[in-house]
This record gives sequence, structure tokens and C-alpha cells, in this order.
Amino acid sequence: MKERQGLIVYVHHLKQAKSLRRYGHVHYISRKMKYVVIYCDYDEIEATMNKVSRLPYVKSVVPSYRRFVNTEFENAKPDKAKEYDYKTGL
Repeated sequence: MKERQGLIVYVHHLKQAKSLRRYGHVHYISRKMKYVVIYCDYDEIEATMNKVSRLPYVKSVVPSYRRFVNTEFENAKPDKAKEYDYKTGL
């Protein structure tokens, strides 16, 4: 599997959001905040950011740092009250 990274692309209008398909896989489109999340190969992230940021309908392009965030949590002790609620079926 190839490593991939997300790009958050803020656009002026959502009409052009579909045309971002040629630069990567469109994962999510936010209608309220007018941004598009696309995923592309990690090796081509800089070139893709440069290409997308030059488009006239794009406000800004921000890389997603989700792959660099540690998702293994330590000392995750469950709360006793919640544990009791889960056992009773609430």
C-alpha cells in the first residue's frame, strides 16, 4: 500500500469541488465551511499542493497532520460510573 496524506483545500464556491478529483481522491466536502479534503500519494504532496494552490477558485491549501498524530493513548482508565452504565445496558 502506498502512503497517503490528506490536503484541506478551501474554495470560494463548491461548484469547482468536483474538478479537484484529478488531483487525488476526494474524501469529504464541507458545504458549510467550503472546504474539500482530498487524499493523494505522500511522495507527490508538494507538487500537488503547488498545482492546486494556483487554481483561481482556491483560497488556500493546508496539509493534514493526522498521520503525524499519535493515536495510541496511555493511561486510558475507564470511569467507574460509565463502566457501570454500560453493564446495565443504559
